[in-house]
Order: sequence, then C-alpha cells, then structure tokens
Amino acid sequence: MKLIISLLATASLSCFANTTVIYNINGYTPTYKGETQHFSALVFKDGKVVKTGNDSIKNSFPDATAIDGKQATLLPGLVDAHGHVIGLGNNLSQLDVRNTHSADEVGKMLAEFAKDKQGWIIGRGWNQEQWPGGEFPTAADLDKYVKDKPVVLSRVDGHAVWVNSKAMELAGVDKQTPSPAGGEILKLDSGLPSGVFIDKAETLVTQHVPKASHASINTALDNAGKHLLSLGITSTHDAGIDYDTWQVYKQRSEQNTLPVRIVAMLSAADPQLETMLKAGKYKDMNDMLSIRSVKVYADGALGSRGAALIEEYADRKNHHGLMLETQEKLEQLFNLSFSHGFSANTHAIGDKANHVVLDAYENVFKKTGGILLRNRIEHAQIVTPEDIPRFKTLKIIPSMQPVHATSDMHMAEQRLTEKQLEGAYAWKTFLAQGSVIAAGSDFPVELANPFDGLYSAITRMDHNQLPEGGWRPQELLSRDEALRAFTLGGAYAAHQEFKLGSLEQGKWADFILIDKDYYKAPVSEIHDINVTQTWIAGELKYKKEE
Repeated sequence: MKLIISLLATASLSCFANTTVIYNINGYTPTYKGETQHFSALVFKDGKVVKTGNDSIKNSFPDATAIDGKQATLLPGLVDAHGHVIGLGNNLSQLDVRNTHSADEVGKMLAEFAKDKQGWIIGRGWNQEQWPGGEFPTAADLDKYVKDKPVVLSRVDGHAVWVNSKAMELAGVDKQTPSPAGGEILKLDSGLPSGVFIDKAETLVTQHVPKASHASINTALDNAGKHLLSLGITSTHDAGIDYDTWQVYKQRSEQNTLPVRIVAMLSAADPQLETMLKAGKYKDMNDMLSIRSVKVYADGALGSRGAALIEEYADRKNHHGLMLETQEKLEQLFNLSFSHGFSANTHAIGDKANHVVLDAYENVFKKTGGILLRNRIEHAQIVTPEDIPRFKTLKIIPSMQPVHATSDMHMAEQRLTEKQLEGAYAWKTFLAQGSVIAAGSDFPVELANPFDGLYSAITRMDHNQLPEGGWRPQELLSRDEALRAFTLGGAYAAHQEFKLGSLEQGKWADFILIDKDYYKAPVSEIHDINVTQTWIAGELKYKKEE
C-alpha cells in the first residue's frame, strides 16, 4: 500500500513538472457557450490549457513554473481567417507602393528600387483611388522611370496589374490581344493596351514572370511568420495556395518548423488542383497545418470595378463588373471539392457574384450534398438583403474583413447606389440571424494588424474617428462580438473550435500579452494596441524588444 501511495505521489509530481502558471494578469477569453470570462491566472501543461482562475490557483500547482504577468492584459491568440501568407512575405522584400499619392511617386520609388535589380521587377500596393483624379495609370507612366526591365505592379487588392511596355513586349501583348473571359485589358484611345490588366487578364503578363523557387517560398513564409507573430496572430487561413506552396507547407509541417498555425485553402485556379485533392485532407498532430478546403474565385474587386453587380456601377455606365466563373463552372468546382471531402470557400464581393455563388451551392447541396462541410463565402461584401438569410439556410460562413469597410467606404459610395449599399459590409445583420463570422484582414491587401480590424469592426471609422458615429453604424459590432469573430469565429470556420480560439480547458495554450486593456481602453486607442508577447502551444514565440 505504501508503495502504491509513493508511486501515485511521484506521478502527481511529475505531471506538474512541465506545468506553467502565468499569474497577475488581466485575462479575457470568449467561451464556447458565448460568454466572456475574466481571469487573473492561466495554467497550461504540455502546450494545452489546464485551467483559468484567480491568482490563488498557484497554490494548487506548487511545483509549476510561475511567471508574473505584471498586470498585462492577456487574450487568446488571434485568428486571421483570410490572408495570403506568401504574398505577405514577398511584400516585405518586394517594392511596396502602398499609400502612394500619384503615379509619379510610384515611378520615383520604382527607379530607386530597380537600380541594383536584374530581371523582372515585382511590386504591389498601388491604388488609383488615392491619386488626383482617380484614373488608372498607364505603361507610359512607368516607362518614364524604368523601360529596360519588365515591371509588374499589383493593385492593392491583387485584382489588377500595372505593367510597363517592356513587360507587355516580353508577354507578346499588343493591340490585337483580346481580353479573356473574366478579365479586361484596359485600352488607350488608340486601341493599344494601356498597361493595366484586370482579373483574368493579369495572367497574360504574369505567366511570364519566373516561377518562385521552394527556397524563396520558405523565405517568404519565415518573413511573414515573424511579422504575424509580432501582431498577435497565432493562426491564419491562407486563402489560395499553389502546388509548390502546398509542398513547402507539408514539408515544414513534418519538420515542425511552421512559424504560425496555417489553415491552407487549395487554389482552384492551380493546374494541379486535382493532384492535391487526390492526396487527401491533411492535418498534423499539433494542429499547425490543416488543409481541407478549396479557394474558388467568383468575381473581382470593387476598387478595380471587377466586383460583379446586379445593377450597373454608379460611376461607370453599363458596366457590371466581371464574373470569373459561370455558375456551371462553380458547381463543377464545388462537386470536385466535395467529392474529396474538401469544403469550398468562394471569393464573392459583388451582389451578383454572391447571388450566383449561393445558387451554385444550393444546387450542388440538393444534388450531391456537402452542406455540412462549413463552406464559406470569402468577403461577402455587397449582398442583397434578400440573399443574406440564405447564408444561414445554406450554412454558409461569411468570412469577412472589417477593415475593408473603413478602407472602402468613400470609394464604395462612389461605385454603388444607396440601394446597392443596403446589404454592404453587413456584419451585425449576419450575426443577428445566427451566422458565425470568421474575421480576417486579407493581408497584404490590407495591413495584417488585427487590432486595425477590431477597431474597424467596433467603430466603422477611420483612424481620425471619421465619419462621426461610424459609417452605416447599424452594422457596428460590440467588443465581445469583434473579438469572438477574430478568435472562435475563425476557429469554427476551420473545424477547430474545440482546439483553438479560446483559453478553455484542453485547448492549445495560444495567447498574447498586450499593452492596453482591450475592453477598457478608449475606443480610439484600440488600433494602437501593441503586442508584447505571443505564445503558441505554451511556448513563447515572440517578445517585443524593450
């Protein structure tokens, strides 16, 4: 009997040997039941949450490693449900022309950047809406600065490229080149290509850009991972990966060297989609990588007037945007995804695109099933009020990016009529009907900082706190609702709500420490919150330099 007691005592001591208690914290977590818990101590062991409570919890774990949180606010690790990881990593090393104020400013940055570069010059971030007149630029605007090397600059939303004459020459694009289905080559009065290619027309040029190597994908992954960790993002959904990235992610997962948790969607546009689908769903033991969905593209973006609308654009007569796929093709892609057990996550921004996509889902569900796979519509930006309830009926998750509303609001009022805006960026309406919102940023289209997104969701104002009271304020979210969308909402959309998204017993100990109280700070300061520490599975992955 003494021997048994001795063994039990030894076992109980050993089970606390790698237990950690962080105490003296101002902790908050949403819960699966819909509440928000407040706590001052967090206990985790073997990378998972044991319990939360008050500081006296330390007494129950006398042999645990104790860390004084120094009254810092602690939140669950944030989940960005829609980003582009390799695009973000590349952006950190390519020409970044975000927030430029004219084509000439871009040209001057390009000339400096291209000085010591050989081959194709790649960049991203321009937005003609921020320039005088708001007109699209031309190849001639780039030729003034760089004409001996091909230049390809993606619009901020990734739905258009602006290239110089050298790039068009190498791509063999000229006056006779037709616009492909689902794309548009903007033309000059002379009939020559202007240098701007929208949506599916992009590939006329981009297919000639040298393919990324596995080494460059790994470098981009590492760079993006460091950036995301510094922002408190512990898990991100990568919205559309190609075959090479699929290979790299699986290799890194097997080596246990992924910098953040990744939920990857296979790009439906990749020629090797079926090869990837036939390999089956993928999930590692540590939930660092999950691959079980396909990213489908239905239309373009509002900024380039590629979002497909039922009625014409308010600022371009007889133009309704671009459907990138027919309903028949969408249904074929959904069937293909579902037949391999993969869900379909479909990019749809305009009200026509959302309507067609919902019809396609409904038809496929009736014929072959798939309604329980947690399919998503990515963005769901402009939806008719009649179509919003269909998301709930068809169990479609609206995967939405709050910062799009505050970035787009002035442009959206030019592009759209009041009638078209009725169901625009309608987060609260979706929540009120019982839909689960998976919130994200769409980085690098927008900045990856999730506190920008939380601020936008709560205020619907820009950083100057305009417009007063928020743009279309009936769609404002509470702080609780916004945090849930950036944690449990994303986890649910990835079938991970019992693993991630909150600091409840048995879940991974993914959490962040921040320098302000998210719940009590003035609303104007939420976008200024800084992350001081980021932990994944109970391991410190990022610490801000003091």
